Amino acid sequence: MTDEPQPVPLSRGGLVPEVRGGARRRLAARLLRPGGVLILSVAAVSYVAAVDPNEAGHYPTCPFLALTGFQCPGCGSMRTVHALAHGHLQEAFGLNVLTVAMLPVLVFFWLRWARARALDRPVRTKVAHPALIWILFGTILLFWLIRNLPVGSALAA
Repeated sequence: MTDEPQPVPLSRGGLVPEVRGGARRRLAARLLRPGGVLILSVAAVSYVAAVDPNEAGHYPTCPFLALTGFQCPGCGSMRTVHALAHGHLQEAFGLNVLTVAMLPVLVFFWLRWARARALDRPVRTKVAHPALIWILFGTILLFWLIRNLPVGSALAA
């Protein structure tokens, strides 16, 4: 009997290694970074959920907002995470719709990374087609501009 993982079919037709002995340690080592990012993310969200960013004095003001008086694309993100952590989806959308829209994207890329590491496959260094990255960049810039105009006041945090 070898210590190499044996493929086990999944319902979607993919293969994952069967985990035994030394293979279990190698799998744990491969999942160390994705697991660490998950733990840090849960810790950060838990902290923001516990320490209300709506109360003055708990967190610093956005430097861009403090210098210019205009909101950056991330303004309201901590309050958005706080609202989401407490199940207030409508409030979260009102604070920063871009943050709410990007959370599923971040989860997707984390899952893709964790799966690639679990299967001991190389993680793609090219995140997406360059056109999609430019569209995302343009969307962020457009959101930044519109939320600071009178017509886009509904997007302001």
